[in-house]
Amino acid sequence: MFRSVNVIGRGRVGSAVAERLEERGVELREDAELVLLCVPDAAIADTARDLVPGQWIAHVSGATPLRALDPHTRRFGLHPLQTFTRSRGAEQLDGAWAAVTAESDEAREHGRELARTLGLHPFDLADAARPVYHAGAAIASNYLVTLHRAATRLFEAACAPPQALVPLMTRTIENGFELTGPIARGDWDTVGAHVRAIHAEAPELEPMYVALAEATKA
Repeated sequence: MFRSVNVIGRGRVGSAVAERLEERGVELREDAELVLLCVPDAAIADTARDLVPGQWIAHVSGATPLRALDPHTRRFGLHPLQTFTRSRGAEQLDGAWAAVTAESDEAREHGRELARTLGLHPFDLADAARPVYHAGAAIASNYLVTLHRAATRLFEAACAPPQALVPLMTRTIENGFELTGPIARGDWDTVGAHVRAIHAEAPELEPMYVALAEATKA
């Protein structure tokens, strides 16, 4: 395991990672064994080029290929599969998974060990699979926000409390995403009533509802 790490970028991910490394006794310093880039995806290549090759280097991006770390050859990617906020700390890493992308067995083992040090469950991810992997992650996380916003819009139209949606969404996850409701029952009359109500109250949401209904019944 790396005894020292230089965490470049202390945003939502970088601050949590740095805090966890300090908790685990890893020294944070500039002349470290590993440079860990926690900068925005668009800044990874430029930041890597500005660093003198020699030590290990890694990035935490889910979508960026390893070639962004050129000209460095001692490199790997470690993407914490989690959503982060500045209002919380290293505990956000606990129990999450991490995609490790590497070009050698040595690099892969370094990535896995770093993941375990951070409190993550590592799994291997091919570099070429990054786009489809990251698309899945975006659907699971980002579009959950979109769904909550849409449901909140309809609850407000019904004068129902939007905060009541959170226990429902949480229990759906806890139940292993078991499908319930009108589509699971084959109750297409109710689905049709939904479409008509949405068309009347929030027509901008109708295409999304229809598309999701079609995808859910498939």
